[in-house]
Amino acid sequence: MKQRSSEPRPSVFIIDDDADVREGLGSLLRSVGFQTQLFSSVADFLKADLPEGPTCLVSDVRMPGQSGLELQSELSSRARRQLPIIFITAHGDIPMSVRAMKGGAIEFLTKPFRDQDLLDAIAEGHARDLARLNSERELSELELRYHGLTAREREVMSGVVSGRLNKQIAADLGITEITVKVHRGRVMRKMRASSLPELARMSDKLQIPLAKLARERRAL
Repeated sequence: MKQRSSEPRPSVFIIDDDADVREGLGSLLRSVGFQTQLFSSVADFLKADLPEGPTCLVSDVRMPGQSGLELQSELSSRARRQLPIIFITAHGDIPMSVRAMKGGAIEFLTKPFRDQDLLDAIAEGHARDLARLNSERELSELELRYHGLTAREREVMSGVVSGRLNKQIAADLGITEITVKVHRGRVMRKMRASSLPELARMSDKLQIPLAKLARERRAL
């Protein structure tokens, strides 16, 4: 798929204590258009800033200090952005590979491996990370729109996506049906929803509990 010029180039982070392996992988990946950052240890990687575009991590398993599997566990338990991981090792075993894959690794490659196998795994990792980034951006935009609603508009939105009729929402809130229609139109416009099913899907993505909306109403 052709990448838009405005989008950042996909990046690959490489962690390996063997300088020859590290540099060799970096050269290979740069030759096919990836941005790369190379690290000799997990500790160095954890100090790095992550790029905005799709990114994946290629990590050796056994290294001095923190291992690749320990890094995987740490990343899954902290707020730091979750990166798709591809493990490479010269001394792998079945329990190790099972642990890595159960932890969500894209692939577990034993050295020496084919360049194409690594490139295929990286392509899958970038696809996963791009999907996650797009989902996060969409959610962030929805949250901005939702927070642009007034408290009353949020109440009306809650009623609408719950399947309540205008007259029922009016009775719930103690306002006229005409007022509900006005607020409903503003909600659709502010949320940029073209239909009620689309508004309902937005509400599902926002995961705003009805109890929260009820508290907002009492706070008016």
